[in-house]
Amino acid sequence: MRAVLEVLAAVLAVGAALSRPGLLPHGPARGDARLRPGDDESSPGVLLRRALRLYGRAARRLYVGTNGVISTQDFPRETQYVDDDFPTDFPVIAPFLADLDTSGDRGNIYYRQDESREVLDQAVGYIQAGFPRSAAAFVPTNAFIATWEDVGAYQELSQDTEPSRKLNTFQAVIAYNDEDTYTIFLYPNGGLQFLGTRPKESYNVQLELPARVGFSWGDGDDPKRDGLFHSLASSEQALRVLERESNTGIPGVWVFHVGSTEHVEPGGGEGAAPNPGTASYTHPLSSHASTAQRPSHGSPVLLGFVPGRRDTQGWPQPGGDAAARQSYSANPSSYSSGQHGVGVEEDVHFNPDVFTYSAASKETCAQHHGRCSPHAFCTDYATGFCCHCRATFYGNGRQCLPEGAVHRLNGKVSGSLRVGQASVRFQDVDLHAYIVGSDGRAYTAISGVPQPAARALLPLLPLGGLFAWLFALEEPGSENGFSITGAEFTQSLEVTFYPGGETVLVTQTAEGLGPDNYLSLRTHIQGEVPFLPENVTVHITPYRELYSYSSSAVTSSGQREYVVAAGTANQTLSYRLRQNITFSGCPHSRLPARQRLSVARAFALFDSHEHVLRYALAARIGPARDDAENPGVSPCHDGTHTCEAPARCRPGVGTEYTCECAAGYRRDGRGCRDVDECAEGLSQCGAFSVCQNVPGSHRCECRSGYRPAGDGQQCVPLAPASDPCEDGRHPCAPGDRARCLSRGDGRATCECLPGYTGDGIHCSDVDECAESPCHPAAVCYNTPGSFSCRCRPGYAGDGFQCTYAVEGNPQRLTPCQHERMYPREVPPLGDGHVPQCDEQGRYRPLQCHGSSGHCWCVDAAGQEIAGTRTAPGTTPPRCGSPESIQQLTPCEHARMYPREVPPGPSPVGDGHVPQCDEQGRYRPLQCHGSSGHCWCVDAAGQEIAGTRTAPGTTPPHCGSPEPTERPPSMCERWRQSLLEHYGGSPRGDQYVPQCDPSGDFTPLQCHGDSGYCWCVEQSGREIPGTRSEPGTTPPCLPSVAPPSVRPEPRPDVSPPAAGTFLLYAQGQQIGYLPLNGTRLQKDAAKTLLSLHGSIVVGIDYDCREKMIYWTDVAGRSISRAGLEPGSEPETIISSGLISPEGLAVDHLRRAVFWTDSGLDRIERARLDGSERRVLFDTDLVNPRAIAVDPVRGNLYWTDWNREAPKIETSTVNGANRRVLVHTDIGLPNGLTFDPFSKLLCWADAGTKHLECTFPDGTGRRVIQSNLNYPFSIISYANHFYHTDWRRDGVIAVNKETGAFTDEYLPEQRSHLYGITAVYPYCPGARK
Repeated sequence: MRAVLEVLAAVLAVGAALSRPGLLPHGPARGDARLRPGDDESSPGVLLRRALRLYGRAARRLYVGTNGVISTQDFPRETQYVDDDFPTDFPVIAPFLADLDTSGDRGNIYYRQDESREVLDQAVGYIQAGFPRSAAAFVPTNAFIATWEDVGAYQELSQDTEPSRKLNTFQAVIAYNDEDTYTIFLYPNGGLQFLGTRPKESYNVQLELPARVGFSWGDGDDPKRDGLFHSLASSEQALRVLERESNTGIPGVWVFHVGSTEHVEPGGGEGAAPNPGTASYTHPLSSHASTAQRPSHGSPVLLGFVPGRRDTQGWPQPGGDAAARQSYSANPSSYSSGQHGVGVEEDVHFNPDVFTYSAASKETCAQHHGRCSPHAFCTDYATGFCCHCRATFYGNGRQCLPEGAVHRLNGKVSGSLRVGQASVRFQDVDLHAYIVGSDGRAYTAISGVPQPAARALLPLLPLGGLFAWLFALEEPGSENGFSITGAEFTQSLEVTFYPGGETVLVTQTAEGLGPDNYLSLRTHIQGEVPFLPENVTVHITPYRELYSYSSSAVTSSGQREYVVAAGTANQTLSYRLRQNITFSGCPHSRLPARQRLSVARAFALFDSHEHVLRYALAARIGPARDDAENPGVSPCHDGTHTCEAPARCRPGVGTEYTCECAAGYRRDGRGCRDVDECAEGLSQCGAFSVCQNVPGSHRCECRSGYRPAGDGQQCVPLAPASDPCEDGRHPCAPGDRARCLSRGDGRATCECLPGYTGDGIHCSDVDECAESPCHPAAVCYNTPGSFSCRCRPGYAGDGFQCTYAVEGNPQRLTPCQHERMYPREVPPLGDGHVPQCDEQGRYRPLQCHGSSGHCWCVDAAGQEIAGTRTAPGTTPPRCGSPESIQQLTPCEHARMYPREVPPGPSPVGDGHVPQCDEQGRYRPLQCHGSSGHCWCVDAAGQEIAGTRTAPGTTPPHCGSPEPTERPPSMCERWRQSLLEHYGGSPRGDQYVPQCDPSGDFTPLQCHGDSGYCWCVEQSGREIPGTRSEPGTTPPCLPSVAPPSVRPEPRPDVSPPAAGTFLLYAQGQQIGYLPLNGTRLQKDAAKTLLSLHGSIVVGIDYDCREKMIYWTDVAGRSISRAGLEPGSEPETIISSGLISPEGLAVDHLRRAVFWTDSGLDRIERARLDGSERRVLFDTDLVNPRAIAVDPVRGNLYWTDWNREAPKIETSTVNGANRRVLVHTDIGLPNGLTFDPFSKLLCWADAGTKHLECTFPDGTGRRVIQSNLNYPFSIISYANHFYHTDWRRDGVIAVNKETGAFTDEYLPEQRSHLYGITAVYPYCPGARK
């Protein structure tokens, strides 16, 4: 009995919350069993020594789970319940149902049965505080106690991240006897440091599902409608006050009657019977009192506790003077007379009969609570009051920021500096800081400081070091600067540089938090700094700094070194700093005497292109340890651990640590060995795929000729690639200059037409006349792509052959005669030689040069016979008569008289003797006798480009194709491409298209020897629904069958247009869900598009071009694809994105709009990604959903900033921006504009409401007030359809009644993101 009095006395002495001693005794010393560490563990069934009554039924075993639950049966896998709302599919007692994790020594979970009088006394004291009348005679005989102590939230860890330091402690007690049962939930002060957990499949979409607190029966087809569940808290607002509110009068203590009735009865409501058939006290802690069902309190909730006496047992009886009682408000940030949270001084004297406190002072919480942050509570002390931030927030109470969140800081910098011999002044240049609170990183950027001052400020790291101290990662028991000073302080800094002795003074004044919690700062710099030349870098080594604290000031001093590097030369310099930070603090706060700031990484750089000075630091704050008495840092942090890569070092207590393997690896000594999922049969790769092991995972790759199917595991035959030459998707020059040659794989090559030269993309005309192609008696005329020859006057012919006309009759000249009349500019027989001809016009066998005196013999063609030339003055050679010289063809002449160096680019190569046929013509195939090269030649013996083959390879096939041969068709090109890809002989499991004699696809296509067959369209694409199993053949027609005739609707019925369906995003795929009217055709649902490696979030549809558009947060891109079979995705935006989420298509303006919650932007672009521009990048914290009204040209979006959520609007061009909704909203995830009713509607995961308003913000009304956790929403006909993260499905809601009418839960369970409706026409523009 004394134990319970001491506990209650301690609770009330603090006056605000339950302390750790208020928990029932637990731990190994009490004989507790310990649940094995892990992410999803459950205890063996604990056989109860005495059966307990739970929800009116007997239970003989209890199970304890990692995720904050107790059940009467073993747990399913956590994926089946941890992210779902109540009701669950199995019985649950849930003091804090969330995705918890105790692996890596992050907390313990204890449980035991207990019959000791000490424990039963403490339990019954809490029970009777909540049920002073109905439990007055309750005497428990047994208790079951489960305690979650310092447990963490599950989080994905990488080598660069550390486990979160936010840990939760809470306890559940079941006290019972043979007739009845009560349950107690206990939440000690500071025990709930986090309020929810991120779903495992949320990727980088910033979502956190709040924990659930309550009870679920777990039976019945629809427990939610049967009322067989009880929810105490399922929103952040409700969870946040569990420690400080109560239904017993004891903060942090909640009791429930769960035994003798089928309904849970909460404490504090004596006389208020539960409403049969409904869940009573559904949202008691919700700030939305209009929709929450609250207990009827017969008396004020007790803050004072006066022990009374029972007639027989002498156990405490709640009661006491009503004047000493204070009731807790449901919203502690709202105070009124007689109804505010009051703390008492710790030295209050304990009277065993009555508690009293003194709140009389000059300033009290009742008078000045407005000075506290909305996220703080106020405590009265004997001499005044102080503000303290609530759990999950930190600060000095006057200003509070959410723990672990990203913060921003804006400011101006002014100053006057002497840099070397130069004086520099600057006024109000911009300073911006970006703080990652979860790991203590601070990034500072100062832009606009003129040179040479900007570069000279590189070593002055304390400019950014202030923010490192202010937002440092806190070690246990330590506080960073913001937790002490808040957002109002002044820093004075003096820095002296050595060896020059230059001194600079810096004053930084924080002026509070502005909109969106941006801290505002003014900085002034005055003094002298050393000059730094261009092209130098400054390196700053990690350091530690000691800070000393008093009630209104913080001081520190130290010596820093930095290295100035220029090329390979380095110089180490230093400076000494002294700083003090003054602030107005709470006089009753206990500040640490000293703390040590440890900066693990520090960088300083100057961006000369953007003229920005940048500092980056990563810091943590901890106690100022005496290294001789205290252990050092964790080996995981200083690198002295023995974990071998790829094992991860997880810190433990002190210097303890464990080596852990990531998924896909197995322990191997101190390291980890990769698990070969392929070799061990752990993969799920389907037919026609190959399993490829990669470190930590594996991937399924489709064999040649296959592509991934919709399930991500199977492979199906490749669709024929489109022909870019046929559809015009090629870069070739115009058709009168170039031609497009399809390669059969969806790509094309370009080549210039004869008469043009170039690469096929750019072709220019060839001047053929420059090569003198015409007869000497003709004139050459160049034309685009060609030329023409025309005989001169007095000659007749085609220009290539011209004959002399004697009196109108053409007389054909012999070659010799022609050459005498028209000697060439460079004669073949030497400069200036005119050949001698005989009477018949033939070349005389002996030719002599008139001026030089050389003589030689020639053949019938006038060609010099090698070896016959004589020198001047010598006897001429004896030459045969023309009749004795055989007329040789060019090929025969080349064989008899090979030229030493053939003129021009040699077609046959040096030393080659050509091969001639029987008629003396060049053979089409020529091969070099010594080198082994072979090539094709034309009729003149000229080599045909591209035909030469290497020695030892198959010679080319020479000879021109028949002029009647048609070009290969798409089917033939695709077939040839696959055959070449398969090496000429495909295997039985490889698909090769079948073509008919005319080159078209045969209507029936079959897959190798697999037995699968299907019908195809003229383009070769498979006709959906025609694929048959082995052994059967589908009947295929050479053309598509005409559409079936639909029955006409009744005249009095106007059903929605046929063909409407929903598209939803589910991770790596886009799903298809058709509608029959407004009912979901679940049996026809399927995967429409599989996008491996993507995480699709936002989705919308262009009704004009029938294209789907989506955002991908994994690939940081925006893409689109057509709805026709075989359409390939096309990325339209691939850069400048971080977390693209919401997306909307304007089909009238051909524009796409999107939100980026990583950049806090709203942007727009053309549907092809061009003309991209930012619409808004200010006053946004977490923009998510976006919708457009194309007809009126308005844009709408949501910002689920947890501090100030809102819905805004503007024109599609970014004009007339204004806030539409900013009250009574929480997390507006989904947004839709109904083009028919002209209503703007949204789904709120915070308030659980589905609401609508007119576009001007008027006429707001609630459609449904009990959603689970909606993500995206779309409107169609008289229904809304939204995706839900609790149900992992699509939910249908009637617009008029708000009733849930249908739901679709995909077989493959994972979170669904965006949703849109596809109409058979364009809304607002129907024709």
